[in-house]
Amino acid sequence: MKVWLIGTGCGVATLTRQAAAALEQAELLIGAKRLLETVSGCRCRTAAEYRPRAVLELLEKEAPERACILLSGDAGFYSGAAGLLPLLQDRGYDVEVLPGISSLQYFAAKLQRPWQDWQLCSAHGAACDAVYAVMQGNPVFFLTSGSDGPGTLCGALTEAGLGDIPVTVGESLGLPGERITSCIAAECAGISYASLNVLLAEPAPVYPRRTPGIPDEEFLRDKIPMTKQEVRAAALSKLAVGPEDVCWDVGAGTGSVSVELALQARQVWAAEQKPEALELARKNRERFLAWNLHLVEGTAPEVLESFPKPDAVFVGGSDGHLEEILTKIDQTNPEAGICVSAIALETLQKAARTLGAQGRQVEITQIAVSRAEAAGTLHLMKAQNPVFLITGVRT
Repeated sequence: MKVWLIGTGCGVATLTRQAAAALEQAELLIGAKRLLETVSGCRCRTAAEYRPRAVLELLEKEAPERACILLSGDAGFYSGAAGLLPLLQDRGYDVEVLPGISSLQYFAAKLQRPWQDWQLCSAHGAACDAVYAVMQGNPVFFLTSGSDGPGTLCGALTEAGLGDIPVTVGESLGLPGERITSCIAAECAGISYASLNVLLAEPAPVYPRRTPGIPDEEFLRDKIPMTKQEVRAAALSKLAVGPEDVCWDVGAGTGSVSVELALQARQVWAAEQKPEALELARKNRERFLAWNLHLVEGTAPEVLESFPKPDAVFVGGSDGHLEEILTKIDQTNPEAGICVSAIALETLQKAARTLGAQGRQVEITQIAVSRAEAAGTLHLMKAQNPVFLITGVRT
């Protein structure tokens, strides 16, 4: 059996000559109902189906010598071909993929812009973190549909403080009713668009990438306790946060650790119970353009119920609830890395005991930092409070 996987592009007007020639030879044409309607002049048998295994069953039942399977856009760009191709190859069919013009290519041409530096994301049946995407330094092209349409994604950008980002929405590209609209994210938020749409968002302003350990004086502090530069750098080193990680900061204080985590990770969820500290943390969030930092007022462990599953957790304050907080973290994700900051020996002991009881490998580090201060014409070393970092990882 000869099977062509055909990318139909953006409507019949963008169908390639290769695809048209294959359609002339086909005895059976399979695809979603919308795609079948775009090639309504085809004289062969048709079947409305797009699910890979159901398509395979149709081919085996009908047993044509030559069949075409229609796919939207380009067969190599977030296409159903990825799931269908291995099934056809396993059956030993002679399969040929015929690419089409993707909505990405069509949209960029309409905007008269090159797209080689765009970041490509799909919100079509997949989880999509629009805020993190626009923080990577390049324009972001989103394939959008259904509940994660342009209005929803722009709503998330606006909620994060990125409502002024320029965006462009493309609707029904290559089809009757095509429309292209440029505005800012806040104007697009919550609006309903045609069912076939795409979104281009310009990059967000971001803090320059650097190693952990931002100087203390760059943070707004007032009288709120703050984890110092050297301790922050060591804590992030212990947690070994990656760019795809979701992190928690329990007891955020000024938000200094939260901000540092946000500059390294995909998302950070920070809990703080004192309104004055939370307000300061919000100001530091804006100061460092940490759009992926979510600050929540509340007492741990109760407030942690609303947080997503973490990959790494920093506990900078517990207000006497350390055991309950560590238990909640372990229940939510036993594989999460944990780092507890302590200045009291009792807190050190409780953290080590609780993490050990969870079956984690416990490591204790004391950080004692001294900084030079001027005393007349001389400089003397002034000691900072020693800090313990207690880490626990699953063995």
